[in-house]
Amino acid sequence: MEINSNNLINMSSIKSNPAKSYENINTSNLEDDALRKVTDDFEAFFLQQLMDISLKDTNFAGEGSGSDIIKGMYTEAISKQSSGTVGISDLLYNFLTERNK
Repeated sequence: MEINSNNLINMSSIKSNPAKSYENINTSNLEDDALRKVTDDFEAFFLQQLMDISLKDTNFAGEGSGSDIIKGMYTEAISKQSSGTVGISDLLYNFLTERNK
């Protein structure tokens, strides 16, 4: 069997289903979810920076070049798990949603 674009796409389904109108889609929830994700990501970044600075001179992950990598992985994992729980994200989200009204 030869594979070409006619075999991969069911042309009858395209012809029978015209493009739907996207004008009536409510995007406010999508925008709120995206804004919440961005503010959570900012909080995670902020927490990681704080932990990187505070753990800079410790040797809990050993010594040498590998310890810096382990510290970085540790602070990244903790900050991502903690994002959205400290309150910075909520403050920023509330501020930005009030400004956009």
